[in-house]
Amino acid sequence: MGEVVEDGSAVHPPRHQAQAIQAPPMLMQYNSPSLSRNPLLLSEQHDGDAANRAQKSSHQAPNFLSPLGTPLRKAIQLTKLDPQDAWLPITESRNGNAYYAAFHTLCSGIGIQALVLPVAFTILGWTWGIISLIVAFIWQLYTLWILVKLHESAETGMRYSRYLQLFSATFGEKMGKLFALFPIMYLSGGTCVALIIVGGSTMKLFFQIVCGHCSAKPLTTVEWYLVFTCAAVVLSQLPNLNSIAGVSLVGAVTAIGYCTTMWMISVTEGRLDEVSYDPIKEEDNMAMIFSVLNALGIIAFAFRGHNLTLEIQATMPSSEKKPSKIPMWTGVKVAYLIIALCLFPLAVGGYWAYGHKIPANGGMLTAIYQYHGRDTSQAVLALTSLFVIINAVSSFQIYGMPMFDDMESKYTKRKHKPCPWWLRAVSRTMFGYGCFFVAVAIPFLGSLAGLIGGIAVPVTFAYPCFMWLRIKKPEKYSVMWWVNWGLGLSGTVLSVVLIAAGVYVVIDTGVEVSFFKPH
Repeated sequence: MGEVVEDGSAVHPPRHQAQAIQAPPMLMQYNSPSLSRNPLLLSEQHDGDAANRAQKSSHQAPNFLSPLGTPLRKAIQLTKLDPQDAWLPITESRNGNAYYAAFHTLCSGIGIQALVLPVAFTILGWTWGIISLIVAFIWQLYTLWILVKLHESAETGMRYSRYLQLFSATFGEKMGKLFALFPIMYLSGGTCVALIIVGGSTMKLFFQIVCGHCSAKPLTTVEWYLVFTCAAVVLSQLPNLNSIAGVSLVGAVTAIGYCTTMWMISVTEGRLDEVSYDPIKEEDNMAMIFSVLNALGIIAFAFRGHNLTLEIQATMPSSEKKPSKIPMWTGVKVAYLIIALCLFPLAVGGYWAYGHKIPANGGMLTAIYQYHGRDTSQAVLALTSLFVIINAVSSFQIYGMPMFDDMESKYTKRKHKPCPWWLRAVSRTMFGYGCFFVAVAIPFLGSLAGLIGGIAVPVTFAYPCFMWLRIKKPEKYSVMWWVNWGLGLSGTVLSVVLIAAGVYVVIDTGVEVSFFKPH
């Protein structure tokens, strides 16, 4: 008798076999294609009425999805599997391991936004800056642990392979579309747009360093965006999440490289003259409050990748004896140890070296060229820029993968067959150049990053806690009950105040609207 592990996006089963889920489920292990929302139970005989019997059995599926139905699932000898799960990028391959998890987590967890961490210290000061950074690190690591635990349901055997799947299964499809869909899509598509802007701008800087005295005519900013996009689109043709493990490894190594290089240059060159570490104070109390909120937002935005955690874990095999949470958590622990060794020295070393003189726009990346562009080896500066470019191209792949998966799921749901290679290539190319168009057409999108980013904060700091309370149902007034309610509500409040701060900044400073004029 073989055990069947169910995979899906919602607790309730679909009415028809051909119906596909909105956020596609995981490809299941046990050397077989994956299950859809629930298995369509069939007898050992296969005849012309198999489809009808499968439909009838789907109405009985809730009994098998309940804890009481678990022993009955073990008695099932034959299960008809939904092939759609084996056709999607995140569910095609189940050969992941702890190493792959560490590569993907590192590549998605360290980003260019970490380079502005010293800017937060200029407002919070040494004490509150370090305390806030430590609290945020522990907080997001705890919510990451929750997501790893919730990936597989011990009661039903169901695996939730997408963040949206887990949220919708916990709170319902309407709540998922209302509260989780936009933040998750923004964290994928919006990040890809930001990577094009950062990568293209750094390419321009790299060219100036390497060929500053060349006679060749330099490219414009838009042209450098296009060069970066072309490189990203070529790499995006890799078929599935497991296939980009090597790309994520390169992205992780380069992220470690540029973070380490920047703080080491800053520390070895010594502090700037007349550096001050006193927290910046605004004359207006309201302005001071929003400055503090902005600093907390910078620290919160430095931690990313929670919207990809379930997808990464979904690439791993799982069995009753060795569930996927074991290698996943092993990879996460290694990855976040390295992330801590990158972010903390970057924040502390950068603030020590520059104090209030740290540029608010660009942070450490701008400071390196502004203060040490002449007395630092041009080879080191070029290598740092190259690391940023390679990391941006690599990160584009893992952040774009959920979007690729979602696009292809719409085709497989309608056609009930795998997405052909040419359509996959066209759709991914269109996505890449669509992000390029947004980067060029709306260059002031970064001015709204605080406002939009505040909407995405609960994905990291609040939603996992609420999902734990709803699914695990800890004893009322127990430690876990208090911790998750406290962190969940705190994350929600943080999101609200960051959105308010973003609105205030937009109203107070204004937004320079300049379509198709990237800086």
